[in-house]
Amino acid sequence: MADTETQSIFDMEPDAAHEARLDAEAEAAYAAGRYVEHGRVREWLIKLAKGERTPPPRA
Repeated sequence: MADTETQSIFDMEPDAAHEARLDAEAEAAYAAGRYVEHGRVREWLIKLAKGERTPPPRA
């Protein structure tokens, strides 16, 4: 039987090129206005903590 030991993501080697691509995508999305303001996310989380089922805020 093959070794099926599960690895933690913290055991994986970082992929600098992949991380750079993800950073560039995130920065482009932010520059294009595709983000949710902190206050809206906070309000949503408070509602969830109170047991209210509301959809997450959208960009």
